[in-house]
Amino acid sequence: MAETSPSPTPVTTEPTPVDTPVTVDDTPAPPPEDDPEPVEPAGAEALWGSEFSGTAEVTVDVYDYCNTDGSRRFVESETYSMDATLSLSSPRSGGGATEDNPFSMLLAVGQPAESGALSFWSAAVSTGSSQDLAGNPRDPDLLLTYWQMEWDDGELTAQLTDPHTEEAVALNLLNWPSPLVPCRDDLGELPGGYPHALGEGTTLGGDLDTDGASLTAEGATGDGQLEFRFDFSGGTS
Repeated sequence: MAETSPSPTPVTTEPTPVDTPVTVDDTPAPPPEDDPEPVEPAGAEALWGSEFSGTAEVTVDVYDYCNTDGSRRFVESETYSMDATLSLSSPRSGGGATEDNPFSMLLAVGQPAESGALSFWSAAVSTGSSQDLAGNPRDPDLLLTYWQMEWDDGELTAQLTDPHTEEAVALNLLNWPSPLVPCRDDLGELPGGYPHALGEGTTLGGDLDTDGASLTAEGATGDGQLEFRFDFSGGTS
């Protein structure tokens, strides 16, 4: 038998490690950016959150229906001055709707229970039942818009378009003394005045910007007993 030559022993060669170069980014980091300058609100938004304090010069003409035929007659006219404030905010929202005005307005002349005081509300949110008459669920918050307002480059024009007296949520009011018994002034007056709802068509307008307000209002109460006018002048507070 022929002799078999032994198989050669395999030689294992370890790979020579190769150093991988490390790249270091020594580019200096950019300096931190300055905080951007705050953007000032433009247009009517610049008035949101503003409050103006001043004085209103008011004139009220008083009427009654005490003629023998029940017709309306003039009784007297009174002029007086009261402290007043005008507060502006973002349009109110409620019940899935938003007030369609450039801002929401609350103008208060005098104290609410004071004789001769006036209040102007552009809108309000009334809370009602969470169910309708049929028992269906509904949003209990109801947005009531009273005034239609336009503001352009410092000029305000506004009109009372819905007093919401039918919903018994009249907030635009003139507080004025009323006799205990109609046409019987000798029997005295209701103490502290009586709130008369302002009628549709009452107007408010004039100059209004971030520096101040100079506004004139004219109108009448829905019951026809009072007509009024006032001039309000105020500065930001």
